[in-house]
Amino acid sequence: MSYRRFGLRSDHRRALLRNSVTSLLDNGRITTTETRAKDIKRLADQMITLGKRGDLHARRQAIAFLTREDVVQKLFTNLADKYTDRQGGYTRVIKAGYRRGDGAPMAIVELVD
Repeated sequence: MSYRRFGLRSDHRRALLRNSVTSLLDNGRITTTETRAKDIKRLADQMITLGKRGDLHARRQAIAFLTREDVVQKLFTNLADKYTDRQGGYTRVIKAGYRRGDGAPMAIVELVD
């Protein structure tokens, strides 16, 4: 499986993705670059699938990835109940123009209602 490197070392890249997914699940929406948004979407969908499974092993996997305990609690209660009937596609990526400083294409990642 291939993945994007973002010009970062592996530990920095993993921290960036963990923090971004945690913020997305906590706030419901984040703004980032398009390429980062695509990877964040994939990981957030995996976390919501873990929340829907709801067993102890899934909870431990989510705790190992997400950075905050209250977000894990929200994932396994609120978000798991919200998406019980949906089979994937829990997030969407919306293009949001270009960043003013360097012209990077920006995107909004949000949870589907």
